[in-house]
Amino acid sequence: QVQLVESGGGLVQPGGSLRLSCAASEFTLDYYHIGWFRQAPGKEREGLSCISSSDGRTYYADSVKGRFTISRDNVENTVYLQMNSLKPEDTAVYYCAAAVSGLWYLPDEYDYWGQGTQVTVSS
Repeated sequence: QVQLVESGGGLVQPGGSLRLSCAASEFTLDYYHIGWFRQAPGKEREGLSCISSSDGRTYYADSVKGRFTISRDNVENTVYLQMNSLKPEDTAVYYCAAAVSGLWYLPDEYDYWGQGTQVTVSS
C-alpha cells in the first residue's frame, strides 16, 4: 500500500526553525513530483513547495520563498522541508503529497497524501 508519512512538526517560537520529513513506503519518491501543503483552521489547503521528479527543479509559494527549502534524499526515499524564520502565520497542519504530473500548487493534482503533521509557531 502506497503510504506517505510526515514527521518533524511541533511547537517552535517565532524566528525558529523546523525540518519536516516526508517518507514513502511501497513506492520510490523520485518517480513523483513531491509537494508540501499546509492547511490552517478555516482556510483552504495552500501549496508551499514542490520538487520535480524529472530534474529536481524546485518551486515555492511567495509566502515561503527565501525561508523554506525543499530537498530530496533518494537513498533515504525522503523529501524534506526546511523551514526557517518561522512566523505565527505559519501555524497549520503540514502535508506532503505525490503527483505524476500537473500544476504543482493545486491539491487536486496530487494522487497520494500523508496524514499531516502539526506546526505551531508561538511564543
